Amino acid sequence: MSNVPYKRLNKDDAVVLLVDHQTGLISLVQDFSPNEFKNNVLALGDVAKFFKLPTILTTSFENGPNGPMVPELKEQLPDAPYIPRPGQINAWDNEDFVKAVKATGRRQLIIAGVVTDVCVTFPTLSALAEGFDVFVVTDASGTFNETVQQAAWARMTAAGAQLVNWFSVACELQGDWRNDMEGLANLLSPRIPNYRNLMNSYSVLSSR
Repeated sequence: MSNVPYKRLNKDDAVVLLVDHQTGLISLVQDFSPNEFKNNVLALGDVAKFFKLPTILTTSFENGPNGPMVPELKEQLPDAPYIPRPGQINAWDNEDFVKAVKATGRRQLIIAGVVTDVCVTFPTLSALAEGFDVFVVTDASGTFNETVQQAAWARMTAAGAQLVNWFSVACELQGDWRNDMEGLANLLSPRIPNYRNLMNSYSVLSSR
């Protein structure tokens, strides 16, 4: 039984880190379907924009087989700091990346990346060791298979990371449906078909 206290996400103390969502690496993701994974990653980007969270993009060795960052992310977040690491596998080993994180002044790191067991796990463990609170977005991070996925999740949670998904991040940051319910609903509806059905039903009922 865990005795870890509930640490609530705070939109004034959170920063989003999108690590190595690269055109080559993303082809390794097998624990989610390609369309599902792309939707989840872009949904997390939507959440970052909606709540005006600082967001940092980084790639590793993009001139090699890892490839450049997927273009949709750079288009979605054109003003986000973009740090192409020349070779460091662990993003936390790159001085510019760590400086960018610390320059935000925020202590809650919302992180997602490819692959989960390396590009997410390594900086997560490094940041936890420096006292940051880390929230791993499980459905916007991908790897080779579910066995590898589960091992990576276990390693990170044992060190103190919290596992979340993009929808729970959105709802925890929202806090109260009265805080611009329509704005959040407009974010959720394109990304979750069943949520669109829910909102369509609500619109019909509320118009009567």
